[in-house]
Formats: sequence, structure tokens, C-alpha cells
Amino acid sequence: MADNNENVEGEETPPAAPKSKKLMIAGFVSAVVIVETLLFFFMVPSADEVAAMAESQLIEEVQNESEVEIKKEDDEKKVIEFQLGSFGETFSPLGTERQYAVEFRLFGTLRQKNKEMMTKEFEEKEGRLQHGIRMVVRNSRLEELQDNQLGLIERRILTTCNALLEEPILLSVGFKQYKVREE
Repeated sequence: MADNNENVEGEETPPAAPKSKKLMIAGFVSAVVIVETLLFFFMVPSADEVAAMAESQLIEEVQNESEVEIKKEDDEKKVIEFQLGSFGETFSPLGTERQYAVEFRLFGTLRQKNKEMMTKEFEEKEGRLQHGIRMVVRNSRLEELQDNQLGLIERRILTTCNALLEEPILLSVGFKQYKVREE
């Protein structure tokens, strides 16, 4: 029996793996798992934090969009001047036999959003608009053409111009230069 316990001379038994190597591998794996867990715990935001960040981003986007929309609406509502032309008319007012000359430069006011439409319509209907304006001036009395009575003429010109346009886009008309003289 003693022979069974002894190793045969040609066979070598493999050396047993030291327990310290196994413990070292297990410790390393455990350390990696613990470090990853701690990183996840401290670095990844919680569900509440994610919801709060998403809400703040959404609020910021909505505010930026509304600021842009408000600015765009303000730009569209901005009132601008549109040049309707220079006019010089010689005429005899109703009730007189004298000749008078009226010279003026006329502008209209409109909203910024209507500028393109007004430019297009003015190009198409420039002759009709100028004729209508001249007819208003020629059919006016001398008192109406005086500087202190221009409001009535302005309203008539505005009504005439808006009637000739597809839509009443002119808000008002005014005179840049205005002069009446007797010939």
C-alpha cells in the first residue's frame, strides 16, 4: 500500500494554483464592479433630475420661439411709408376762374407685412392710382386745398386709393411737400 501513495517516477503532479492568485482575481473583479457601481450612482442623474432638465430645456425653447414670434409679429405690424409719387396739377377750382397750381409729394402708410403686396399692386395700377389722385385734387374747392384743410383731401385720396387696390391696405396718406400757388 505504500506503493500506491508514492508517485510514480515518470508522472509529475501539477502544482496546485495558489489561493492568493484566485483571491487577487476575485478582488480585482469586485473592485471593478464596485467602481462602476459608484460611477453610475454618482454620475448618472436620477429620474427626477432628468425630468427637471428636460422641463427646463422645453421652457427655454418655448421662450425662444415665442420671442422670435413676438419679434416677427412686431415687424409685421410695424407701419412704414410707401411713396405714391410726385404730383403737379394746374386747375381752376370750382367757383373760380383763376388758375392755380398744386404741387405735392404723396406717401401712404401701411403695415410692413403688406409692403410686397402694395409694391406689386402699385406697379400694376400706378396709372389708375395717379389718375384717381389727380381727379380728387381737380374736383376740390380752393378752401379744401389750403394747408389747414388737407385732412379732407387726405381722406378722399385714401378712399380713392383703397378702392382701386384689391384690399384696403393703405392706413393713411400724407403729403411730404405741399404747395398751392396762383398762376
